[in-house]
Amino acid sequence: MITFLVLYAAGVAAALWRTDARAPARLVLSLLWPLGPLAFLLTVTLLVAASLIAFPLVGVVVAGGALTWWLLA
Repeated sequence: MITFLVLYAAGVAAALWRTDARAPARLVLSLLWPLGPLAFLLTVTLLVAASLIAFPLVGVVVAGGALTWWLLA
């Protein structure tokens, strides 16, 4: 947990120091910067889910791989 807090504090400091904006915008950006990676993960997850629907063969391969992994783990 301490590593996460140090990383978060470093991101806040970098955003406050390097962002070219007024103080309120810098403050909001520095506090919300972790949402970027979360948004990326959400986007990739939704695209994979859509590909499973759009391309059923991919869904079969992914389901087979997941089942094999689950059975062997």
